[in-house]
Amino acid sequence: MQKSTFFTKDKTFYTTLFSMLAVISLQNLVAFSVNMADNIMLGSYAQTALSGAATVNQIFFVIQQFAMALGNALVALASQYWGQERPDPIRTLTGIALKTAALVGGIFVVLCLIMPERILRIFTSDAAILAEGKNYLAIILWTFILFLLSSVLMAALRAVGTVRISFYISIASLIVNVGINYVLIFGKFGFPEMGIRGAAIGTLISRIMEFLILVFYIAFVDKKLRLFTKGWLRHDPVLARDFAKIAIPTVASSVLWSISVPLQTAVLGHLSSDAIAANSVATTFYQYLKVVVQAMCSTSAVMIGQAIGRGNLERVKSDGRTLCVIDVGLGVVLGLLLFLLKNPLLSLYSGSFNAATMQLADQLIILMSFVMVGMAYEMPVCFGIIQGGGDAAWNMRVNLISTWCIVVPLTLLAAFVWKLPVVLVVLCIQSDQFFKGIPAFLHFRKYGWIKMLTR
Repeated sequence: MQKSTFFTKDKTFYTTLFSMLAVISLQNLVAFSVNMADNIMLGSYAQTALSGAATVNQIFFVIQQFAMALGNALVALASQYWGQERPDPIRTLTGIALKTAALVGGIFVVLCLIMPERILRIFTSDAAILAEGKNYLAIILWTFILFLLSSVLMAALRAVGTVRISFYISIASLIVNVGINYVLIFGKFGFPEMGIRGAAIGTLISRIMEFLILVFYIAFVDKKLRLFTKGWLRHDPVLARDFAKIAIPTVASSVLWSISVPLQTAVLGHLSSDAIAANSVATTFYQYLKVVVQAMCSTSAVMIGQAIGRGNLERVKSDGRTLCVIDVGLGVVLGLLLFLLKNPLLSLYSGSFNAATMQLADQLIILMSFVMVGMAYEMPVCFGIIQGGGDAAWNMRVNLISTWCIVVPLTLLAAFVWKLPVVLVVLCIQSDQFFKGIPAFLHFRKYGWIKMLTR
């Protein structure tokens, strides 16, 4: 049993932390680039095509939150079992998560097939953007199930410390996506110029490829999890209940928050076409750096879960304190980096957007540089440490109150009642990244979030 210290002094902790953080950050960055490649390449093709893809990506953002929530719930349980060196329950839990993911993906596909225009009109009323969005959605919707299943499989591997394969898969997926985009969007090498439909085809093929590679790796290469063994899809009501206890509040928290994000983006879409384009550019760069914070969430959840599984309470506390301090430093570095890269990044769009859009995007990136600092603390603490430690219910309550009782009403008032400038409306949208840090800090210091989830 480790002697109680404020910071963890075990060098192995830092080696594992930063190596896992680096690999997951790179994997998240490349995986995020698969979708963002569509935005960047379409941005150089036509502003209307970019806006159409950005509108559809609001739907995909909700899919991502389902995938992330199911993966986080699986990691919270599986990492504790792995800390106890018990792989059998992990295989069963992964099967439960995969079946849930397939159901969720199927529901989204059916909805997008039945009423695509009605869904897209939530985000914009511009006829040209709607037309482009429908063309993009008709193809991209088939990636929803594949993405959900792949995300769950990657989470299962991450829970047992296998992270490099996800990075290699994402690299291959990005190369394929960018290559097909170049050929089909612009009509190169004798292929027809397909515009936004070409971007969708590139994303679909890359998602199919990454799923197949992942299944092959798990079936024939992986030696830790050995997932596809007899009975891995068996029904286990006890483990199903355990998974549901974590998954329901985790999914509710992430999904209800994610629903609010497209609604907030829809507010900008109804303000002006410049607002939605500028916000798309600014958030693209912000999201690229945010993948590091998301990697910190994933890494923290795995390390805290395994520490709890090993049963060393003092070590769990010192690990948590150490992670919190690192989170603050990470936020400062990422916020400064976003600000310093502002001008060279905006120059990528200088030939496609008008002056008003570019000026607004510049202002929004400055704002997001400050938002990054708050987000880099509260998000890993809430989703990585507290939720990863087993306290998903607290996280759900804080997210629902901050989002639906504060951020959404504040945003609607700012946009349609007070009629504030777009920059201040975006500040209202992002305000929870600042004030959620206070309850996160207070709850963390009570250590009531440390919960043994295994049987």
